[in-house]
Amino acid sequence: MTFSGFDHPLTPGVTLTPEGTRFVVYSAHATAMDLCLYDPQNPRREIARARMRRTEDHLWHVTVRAAAPGTLYGFRAHGAWHPEKGMRFNPRKLLLDPYARAVFGTPDAAEHMLITPDPMHPPGSIDNGPMALKSVVVDESFDWQGDRPPRTPWQDTVIYELHVKGFTQTHPDLPVHLRGTYAGLANHVTTDYLRGLGVTAVQLLPVHAHLDDAFLLERGLTNYWGYNTLGFFAPHGGYASIHDPQEQVREFKGMVKALHAAGIEVILDVVYNHTAEGDPHGPTMLFRGLDDATYYRQDADHNYLNVTGCGNSVDSASTPGLRLILDSLRHWVTEMHVDGFRFDLAVTVARDEHDAFSAFSPFLAAVAQDPVLSRVKLIAEPWDISRMDSYQVGAFPAPWRELNGKFRDTVRRFWRGDGDTTAEFAKRFCGSQDIYGGAARPPLASVNFITSHDGFTLLDLVSYSRKHNQANGEENRDGDDHNHSVNCGVEGPSDDPVIVETRARLRRSLMATLALATGVPFINAGDERGRTQLGNNNAYCQDNELSWIDWAECDEGMLAFTKQVLHLRRARRTLRRVAYFDGKTDPGRGLRDVTWLEGNGTLLCHEEWHDPHRCHFGALLAGVDGEPALALFFNRGSSAADVMLPGTKKTRWRVLFDTAQPLAAGLMHSAGTLHLDAASFLCLEHVAGPVTGPDLC
Repeated sequence: MTFSGFDHPLTPGVTLTPEGTRFVVYSAHATAMDLCLYDPQNPRREIARARMRRTEDHLWHVTVRAAAPGTLYGFRAHGAWHPEKGMRFNPRKLLLDPYARAVFGTPDAAEHMLITPDPMHPPGSIDNGPMALKSVVVDESFDWQGDRPPRTPWQDTVIYELHVKGFTQTHPDLPVHLRGTYAGLANHVTTDYLRGLGVTAVQLLPVHAHLDDAFLLERGLTNYWGYNTLGFFAPHGGYASIHDPQEQVREFKGMVKALHAAGIEVILDVVYNHTAEGDPHGPTMLFRGLDDATYYRQDADHNYLNVTGCGNSVDSASTPGLRLILDSLRHWVTEMHVDGFRFDLAVTVARDEHDAFSAFSPFLAAVAQDPVLSRVKLIAEPWDISRMDSYQVGAFPAPWRELNGKFRDTVRRFWRGDGDTTAEFAKRFCGSQDIYGGAARPPLASVNFITSHDGFTLLDLVSYSRKHNQANGEENRDGDDHNHSVNCGVEGPSDDPVIVETRARLRRSLMATLALATGVPFINAGDERGRTQLGNNNAYCQDNELSWIDWAECDEGMLAFTKQVLHLRRARRTLRRVAYFDGKTDPGRGLRDVTWLEGNGTLLCHEEWHDPHRCHFGALLAGVDGEPALALFFNRGSSAADVMLPGTKKTRWRVLFDTAQPLAAGLMHSAGTLHLDAASFLCLEHVAGPVTGPDLC
């Protein structure tokens, strides 16, 4: 095996060149760096070691002429052990390549990964090379012929969040060996279901290689959600149907290609805010051993700045940290063909060199001018856990979209029946102009959601008034206590027909609100089928039937209704607005783009908007591009009410849906008094006769 020097330009990671396989890794503070190669047939056996050379920009490199694809490797970084100065070098630890395209081994937080019980003391004598995870040299060739990314416009996008394993793990129509895998998600059984439902994009919970936390393994649990990254370029091997790491990469690409063929975009939930190394007591696997002070945010005393709640925060304002994140994102777009990203705790990534959130931070500035990344779908989770400036809903610049936590909370409170929610609900339903309009951002900046992986399912939201997380082994202390949920009279499952019907009605009203609201709808997988987690609102560690989709059980009525409202959204441009309502009148119809109605058909006035006892109101939407006008009526109350349909005796309206009466679709009504059931949402379209808005009061 022959080793050679370097040639420019150097790119971090592994590059296959005519001269051989080139390995490059960054470290500004190491004094020496070794490349260690391991036998793919016997991963515990080291077969070669080479001392790497350093460039003036702190890139360590070596070219190996016979390191073929499939070769296992890792790095050993030499240097000082001065934690108080942000230096934790330990050459006894085999380190992953931060740019590795695949990772070999089982990430199990074993004892050999740890530093010592006291991280301020020098490292021990255990050499973890034989047992450690290894990086893999990957041949990235793949037949992408015929792949056509859907590139769905934001106004047509409907996002469906799912877990690669949990979505297909119990599917009876999939071959057993494909269940819970990338290949299972690529199967026509799965893609047909997604297309039939009416979604245009899947948002995958983290698929980067990740680590199971030691404290979870001790309880017999795992980090099911995967928010514990250790490989920013490598797909998680546990979701592949194939053992070979290179084939796992190809299986992921095959999944993307199949979803694209079905017209479905692929959005990745990515975790660049922290790594699986955790706090100083955690395992040494990559950044900590390569260059702790460069890759992690630290205070003046070199204590980790922990604004993620996970022990560390990646320094996205440092040049190496920022480059790695950008290189990783571009890799997933250009090499893996994904269509966008949802950034976990995006505020952490968007912090500047002073650790403050900034719309002009190095990361946000770099993405905005990047010719690749600025053109894909970018969604921010606009908060972290900092005590300084953690909640930044509305603060991200174009072209970013944001998970609108205020939409979630307001819509939940409204349909729970909370008083004084009318005005706030209307703002959220119309695109949250008060949040995004001031910065000249469109209503499509708002990704509207009511539930997600983190929290109650839709069924649990109307079945439990408090969390039930005992299965997590933390004495129910984990998870959010502020859920704005309601149990409708009984905590948990019930066979009382009144309670069952009330819950079904509320779920339909919540789903219809999500589908028709201005913005981008985001659906949590299984909500359309009546999935439950038995009141667990933090099932991050439950890799079992509690989290998996149960394909043997389905609320067929809820599934049909979800398809109905998503089809309605897709069919009406009136419901896929790209601009805010402005109250202006269409001269041809004499209607404002939106007119807010009192129950008696008059215009809602200021005092009525803010009446805490108001339970019902309506909205008259002028149709767009010749479409018929729509009349929407909302009743959050526990009692029925009468409302007034606008128009004359000749005016006719057709019911598009009534969440209280699923079979009412198609019924015709004349202008005049109409019955509106409790906890219901009614939508009608104008069919015939004149319709005019009420006079101003």
